[in-house]
Amino acid sequence: MDAPLPLDTPVLHALDVARWKDGYAPSRDQVAEETPIGIEYNGVPHVVMLATPADLVDFVTGFSLTEGIVARADEITSVTLEEYSAGIRVQVTIPDERFARLESKRQNLAGRTGCGLCGTERLAQVFRPMADVTSTQTLSVRALAAALADLPRHQSLQQATGATHAAFWLDAEGRVAMAREDVGRHNALDKLFGALARAGTDFSRGSVLITSRASYEMVQKTIQMGVGILVAISAPTALAVRMAQQFNLTLAGFARNSHHVAYAHPERLTDL
Repeated sequence: MDAPLPLDTPVLHALDVARWKDGYAPSRDQVAEETPIGIEYNGVPHVVMLATPADLVDFVTGFSLTEGIVARADEITSVTLEEYSAGIRVQVTIPDERFARLESKRQNLAGRTGCGLCGTERLAQVFRPMADVTSTQTLSVRALAAALADLPRHQSLQQATGATHAAFWLDAEGRVAMAREDVGRHNALDKLFGALARAGTDFSRGSVLITSRASYEMVQKTIQMGVGILVAISAPTALAVRMAQQFNLTLAGFARNSHHVAYAHPERLTDL
């Protein structure tokens, strides 16, 4: 993969504020940047996402994998970043056969009525075909508690702004091995998966911990990558639980301190 161009867009923005505490007083604060990121495949615009302008190669790699645009990270042959006043353009090069499949999907959608999620064909675009998770990885509740206590150390943007989500990779021993942050929870997870894929990580040999709720999209992305365990700080949705149950994903929510709730396949969470 070609090396990306450096960007000057900051991830933090310092500004003057009026802070209230028994009256207003001038103060300084930092807020997280949120930038339009336009992703193109083989020169054709695909989507514009609002994201934190950091780890963008990881982001487009993970997005391409979890959306089924490519099957492996090495199918992305180049990523070029171009910065504009309105945002950042990311040009991604993929094999012709992958691009043809992507274009076929786009044309199929464009030819239908634009009424949102209408009919079984539209729904099929949302719920992509997936295979059951086969990972036998386990995670002890003690290791999970230790990882939760370790999270603030890996969340520099959240510590500075209070505005970002994070996704963490717990290795086979349950230790935090990698973290990615973003203003969007899906973006943080895609960044994490992209970074792991670029590093050649075995997705069956670890777990994912997220600071957000576990929506069906987060569950779907995790199943797509073959990860066996997804733990969320907040709650799952009913659809996320059903999807996790169906595809053999261990799903836990409300993971805080030494507590959590297992919603699907608790057998991978052990008390050893």
